[in-house]
Amino acid sequence: MTGKRTNRPRTGPGSWTDIIIKAAEIVESYETGVTLRQLFYRLVSAGLLHNTQSEYGQLSSRTAEARREGNFPALIDRTRDIHKRPTWDSPEEILGAAVNSYRRDRTEGQELTIYLGVEKAGIVEQLMAWYGDYGLPILALGGYSSQTYVDEVTTHNREQGRPSILIYAGDFDPSGMDIDRDFEQRGEFNKVERIALTPEQIEEFDLPPMPGKASDSRARGFIKKYGQLVQVELDALPPDTLRGLYQDAIDQYFDLSTFKAVLAREATEKVRLVEMIGI
Repeated sequence: MTGKRTNRPRTGPGSWTDIIIKAAEIVESYETGVTLRQLFYRLVSAGLLHNTQSEYGQLSSRTAEARREGNFPALIDRTRDIHKRPTWDSPEEILGAAVNSYRRDRTEGQELTIYLGVEKAGIVEQLMAWYGDYGLPILALGGYSSQTYVDEVTTHNREQGRPSILIYAGDFDPSGMDIDRDFEQRGEFNKVERIALTPEQIEEFDLPPMPGKASDSRARGFIKKYGQLVQVELDALPPDTLRGLYQDAIDQYFDLSTFKAVLAREATEKVRLVEMIGI
């Protein structure tokens, strides 16, 4: 987002009343939670907002006001949480929770370790909702990863004892097009497959390009390769479209029959666990 925040009246393509109605429809179209940032870029992509700090700030304050009035669905705030150790009402309750939380490594028997990477931390919740049951590790690669994080992923990768692939989605801008390259170079994946964003997808899904950042050290190389300096946010892509891109890539490498066999074994072991603890 660019520009300074002001409290000026809305002068764009639609009134704020109409924009908030459309914003609520977008949030409710998601099966998972949505961050303010995701919502903002969906509205920018729809031509209802300008890509400025002012309109981002106004969207934040107006959606908050609508929520206080009970007229807008909740958004995700990944920057804050309530930190508290879990408690239980009885020993039986914690034993029941243990049974419910038992699960095997659901990637057991797969030929590859499939990592799902995404530049945007706000999209991690969607990936967990879509593919958490598969047991696929999900990596939030916003910005350039620290060596500590790279080492952690590398250690996890080695412990799997099989070839690995990183399926990645990120912004179309100088940094976004380089993050997966950087992580691949420092990590130990056998293959990295970028599924979004690409110039072809930007045209196919009619995603509006924004001015790129000339201060980015990778801007010159980006212009040389793509002809112009632009920025297109992954958040602007509708969730069903993004899910389809991930699913198409996963289907190439993930064996469902092996996965179903693990689920069957897990279910049998849960029954044994219930018998062992007598609840």
